[in-house]
Amino acid sequence: MTLKAVKTRIYPNSQQRAKIIANFGYCRFVWNQLLAMQKQRYANGGRYVNEFDMNYLIKALKQEFTFLKAAESTSLLHVSRDLHHAYQKFFKEHQGFPKFKSRKFPKQSYQCNSVNHNIQVISANRLKLPKLGNLRFKCGQVISGNITNVTIRLSATGKFYAILLVDTEIEKLPKVTSKVGIDMGIADLVITSDGVKYPTIRFDKALAKKKHYWEKRLARRRRQAQKEIAWDQHNKVIEPRELSDFKNYLKAKRMVAKYNERIANQRNNYLHHLSKQLIAQYDVIKIEDLKTKNLLKNHKLARAIANQSWRTLRSQLEYKCAWYGKQLVTVNPRKTSQICSNCGYDDDKHTLDIREWTCPHCGISHDRDINAAKNILSA
Repeated sequence: MTLKAVKTRIYPNSQQRAKIIANFGYCRFVWNQLLAMQKQRYANGGRYVNEFDMNYLIKALKQEFTFLKAAESTSLLHVSRDLHHAYQKFFKEHQGFPKFKSRKFPKQSYQCNSVNHNIQVISANRLKLPKLGNLRFKCGQVISGNITNVTIRLSATGKFYAILLVDTEIEKLPKVTSKVGIDMGIADLVITSDGVKYPTIRFDKALAKKKHYWEKRLARRRRQAQKEIAWDQHNKVIEPRELSDFKNYLKAKRMVAKYNERIANQRNNYLHHLSKQLIAQYDVIKIEDLKTKNLLKNHKLARAIANQSWRTLRSQLEYKCAWYGKQLVTVNPRKTSQICSNCGYDDDKHTLDIREWTCPHCGISHDRDINAAKNILSA
């Protein structure tokens, strides 16, 4: 059995929407309370409270703040788990310190476990969720298997999603006894050692004009709103307005988020089709272990590199190889484009404008990207 996440679009009614938004607030409140307790405890010289001890603190919070009893109980337990994991990443992996959460953040979510079949797919378009009951949903695939938990998410465009974690059986793909090396590029997204090039599609440029139209209006409406907020503060208005009170500003903000979401969806769809195609064709896939964060320091290519989503493609290959019984190998990208794949001669570093070169040792002409893919395969 394999764990698989299935993303579904849900359509809650007004009462269900209110319950979902309220549960976002309950989880956010508990997160902020627990984080404040941890910081105060550290300031007083105490030790860090682990996940299980935080669960007891949640019980105390429920007694002190009775409105938390209306929350989905397992969603609050996930808050303590998430905070524990955030601290572990800070201590062990030296990632950022956990931050307080705000209700103004455009994306909100909470997670709850399946207990006594409180999460069920009732029919092809009806879903049962904890505290919400039955609601309509839409999904592009048949959901089969045992549902372990669900994540309710609100996108920046105001759409509600339910991501179901399903324990299901995934059929392995047939073996084809072939290997491939893959070089990641900008002009072409993927170049294989077989000489096949999968092109880059600039989804961000296709919608650039429409997106820029609303970005200009968003900037102007934000400036206008901030002037009126400053006027309220100067004249000591009893209830000064906030940015969320300006409807024209919110409309422009939602339209910009809409185009960003559309670009991301188109890109993810393209990457899913590409990764599935590669896994169906090859048993062993070798890719370069790129440090994208370092590459983004090149400001002339940063936007193009970010559009490629190399890390997303790699993560898709990782979990799909695990699903379908294939193998993914990462290779150090050092000198893959400057070493001759035929004789191994090192022709020293080539600038990015050199796309083809001839080996001075064996005289073979190379396509820069295909040569790099062949070196990755033989690494």
